[in-house]
Amino acid sequence: MRVTISHNKPLEQVKGAVDHSMGQVFNGLGGGMVEFTDHHRQWHGDTMAFSMTARIGFIKTPIKGTVAVTAIDVTVDVYLGLLEKLVPQDTVRAAIEGRVRGLLT
Repeated sequence: MRVTISHNKPLEQVKGAVDHSMGQVFNGLGGGMVEFTDHHRQWHGDTMAFSMTARIGFIKTPIKGTVAVTAIDVTVDVYLGLLEKLVPQDTVRAAIEGRVRGLLT
């Protein structure tokens, strides 16, 4: 899944906000039934690679992706694993977009 959000903030400010708050972007998906653990992130230039584990009851699935920050937008590419089948894609897309917009305000 890819979500792109435009911004008008300085690049370093956006990168700092993304770095500080990336774990919070996914919190609350699935009506709070999903727990996210094992958060990892690493920057390569203006792109952050991230991974975590989503747990719903006894089911665990890896979540991984990238966040690319440019002077005009933020693009989140994410692989949701089994979570993609359990939570509607429109719900996930709207949640990610809304939370990233919140980081940028």
